[in-house]
Amino acid sequence: MTPQRIARLRRVLDRRQPDLTVVTDFVHKQRNLSAIVRNCDAVGIAQVHAVLGDEDYQAFRGTAMGSHQWVEVRHHRALENALRLLRDDAYQLVAAHPAAGAIDYRAVDYTRPTALLLGAERRGLSAQGQTGADACVCIPMVGMVGSLNVSVASGIILAEAQRQRQLAGLYDRVRIDECTYQRLLFEWGHPLVRDFCRERGLRYPALNAEGEIHEPSAWYASVRAGTAPRLETTDYE
Repeated sequence: MTPQRIARLRRVLDRRQPDLTVVTDFVHKQRNLSAIVRNCDAVGIAQVHAVLGDEDYQAFRGTAMGSHQWVEVRHHRALENALRLLRDDAYQLVAAHPAAGAIDYRAVDYTRPTALLLGAERRGLSAQGQTGADACVCIPMVGMVGSLNVSVASGIILAEAQRQRQLAGLYDRVRIDECTYQRLLFEWGHPLVRDFCRERGLRYPALNAEGEIHEPSAWYASVRAGTAPRLETTDYE
């Protein structure tokens, strides 16, 4: 890995926002979900919660590996599971839904831990998502169309969240914990070794200051000898 590459990966990780996320409520069209994940990466979101059936999720995984490389997509079979997890972590739940009483999306304080809830285009956000939200927001429309594509809407709202967070200095310091930082640095910088370790249930080898595997020959020898440190679980996510 070149010095320029490792420097770029570190710059991105330095600006990741661990308390800003998106929840998609059965947004099953793969192009929309992939575009939302790209929007999330652009504003520094590290993890997205996708509520989808198993078949739709597997189809998405098969077509969105580019965006998956930079943003972790956590799969939930039911919306209530995702909302409960976020509420336990004290997130405010902001629903992008033009309900009666919805407020301008710019009126929300996105410097707080925030989860943006998004529904599918035709059916919108589910009743459970609407009632579970702390606030519903809308994007003012002054033309003939009544709504925007869900991925476009997510980009507009997330851009406002980014603007507020930049003004508050939340991009000026590292905000993800050291363990997560090092894990992501390894996974992004060494995808082949990442997959090798995941398949065999091995711990990731340590990296040196240049972002390369520390003493790679010794590590590969320990793998061949069966003495390389192992994980209790093969789930890295």
